[in-house]
Amino acid sequence: MEGVTHGLTIEDCRLFSATGIESVDGFSSTRIALGYAGGRILVSGSGLKINAFSKSSGAFSASGTVTEVKYLPKGIKLARRLLK
Repeated sequence: MEGVTHGLTIEDCRLFSATGIESVDGFSSTRIALGYAGGRILVSGSGLKINAFSKSSGAFSASGTVTEVKYLPKGIKLARRLLK
């Protein structure tokens, strides 16, 4: 994924911050879905709360208990449908 630049930081499983974020695709207290140039990032946990998001700078931050982070590359939905 050439040209895809982003960063991700988790502090003490309670503070989550990321750069290079293009969109917040969905959120609840247990899951946050973020869009970036390479696909999507899914953050799971409990008590999740978005603290800040700037579409212009791509900066994102959230708090809560983070238990899992998954990367889904672009096209994953189509690939899953084809393999079923």
